[in-house]
Amino acid sequence: MTATLLATKRVEKPWGRHDLWPGFPDPAADTPAIGEVWFQTPHAGEPELLIKYLFTSDRLSVQVHPDDAAARAAGYPRGKDEAWLILAAEPASTIAIGTLAPMTREELRAASLDGSIEHLLDWKPVKAGDFYYSPAGTVHAIGAGLTVIEIQQNVDLTYRLYDYGSDRELHLDAGVAASDPVPFVPLPTPAPDGRDHIVLAEGPKFVIERFAGGARDITLPEGVTGWFVPVTGSGVADGVAWKAGECLTLTGTCHIDAAAGSDVLFAYPGDTRI
Repeated sequence: MTATLLATKRVEKPWGRHDLWPGFPDPAADTPAIGEVWFQTPHAGEPELLIKYLFTSDRLSVQVHPDDAAARAAGYPRGKDEAWLILAAEPASTIAIGTLAPMTREELRAASLDGSIEHLLDWKPVKAGDFYYSPAGTVHAIGAGLTVIEIQQNVDLTYRLYDYGSDRELHLDAGVAASDPVPFVPLPTPAPDGRDHIVLAEGPKFVIERFAGGARDITLPEGVTGWFVPVTGSGVADGVAWKAGECLTLTGTCHIDAAAGSDVLFAYPGDTRI
């Protein structure tokens, strides 16, 4: 049984912010904005999952991630499904996920080149507490004014289709080939299992559970790592103290004590809950 507190990596982004989230020190006003905080193991590329916080002051590019087969063909270990839990949202904040109507790949390429793709995406209003699972191949863009926890397959592989006229590199050939430009259909809501937790997503690449304060034991199969993400609150996992804004990896059987009022995410690879 092992609980390990992960190191953080702060990532500067032009769309980031200087006011972050409780538990994260704000960058100085005269320093670059922080857009992401990653939680990393000593060998950052090896684990199957990666946890990030996103802090947006502007919309991100229109982008897509390849599935496992396409990513491996390009020399990467895996593709990228990802999921987002919205922690905070300004009143007009949106996320684009999927297209308004089915498009051919030729239409997607043309719309990316002339900028009309921005108006062909399904920009959904979002609020604190909303959750989305975005499979590989989904054309998407995260909007401004959001604080988000992102749980994803661990690969730094993004194909940018459109960036609102900036001079950043696009990846049209690979991105169009990886895209499934159709309206977004959420995964089925996982059925309750009678336990004191909520299952936000059950596969296909990872499971995400959510639970409140209290004591519990978590047992993971041999060789499987879980990511323990406290949204609010504090507690102890096998003698390792934790608080909101941190992330731990768990293996084996771990005893968790979470203070009353805590809100915790727990993610692990696979397509079925443990």
